[in-house]
Amino acid sequence: MFYVVLLAMIAAFLALRLYSVLGKRTGHEQPLPKPAEDRSVTPLPRTVDMPAEIKEARNPSIDSGAENGLRQVVAIDGAFDSAQFLDGAKSAYKMILEAFWKGDRETLEWLVEGDVRDAFGDVITAREEAGQTLDNRLVRIEKAVISDAEVTGGVARITVRFDADIAAVTRDADGTVIAGSLTDAVDTHDVWTFARTLKSDDPNWKLSETDEA
Repeated sequence: MFYVVLLAMIAAFLALRLYSVLGKRTGHEQPLPKPAEDRSVTPLPRTVDMPAEIKEARNPSIDSGAENGLRQVVAIDGAFDSAQFLDGAKSAYKMILEAFWKGDRETLEWLVEGDVRDAFGDVITAREEAGQTLDNRLVRIEKAVISDAEVTGGVARITVRFDADIAAVTRDADGTVIAGSLTDAVDTHDVWTFARTLKSDDPNWKLSETDEA
């Protein structure tokens, strides 16, 4: 019994000592870290992934001012294709120029409309009366751009701006060069308008107006 009482007294003494060291709060104690689930976490700002701005690539062969007119053409003629039209316009440009230079009225008859045909015809007649001939050559078409388009009364008119290099020579009745040179090409800038009745059975576009840029 004596030993039991002694051990109890020792335990009580140790408890009092521990309380004197750990059981009292002095106001300087560091707070214990909270469990992870109890911690107040300041959320980091989220980075919002904004989608990249999508810009429709503009066709360099069509000026912005011609887009609405081309939509009108497509609305009436669903088979219309601007790329195919430009290819045809380039071919027509070459054929019409060569026919004009040679004085080929027959070819001009089905490639150009009345007013242009008459204007070309007057120049050809004046050239023939002067005994002059043209020895011209289309070196290259640097650029062809649809600059305007409209539909009026079912008739579509599409304007194309041509930038080309042309070697031009004028000869007199004896074949002597009186103007130009075949070795020096000249930069030319033509604005041609082609027209077509969209619901017509004739699929061909004809030159209806010419100008210089």
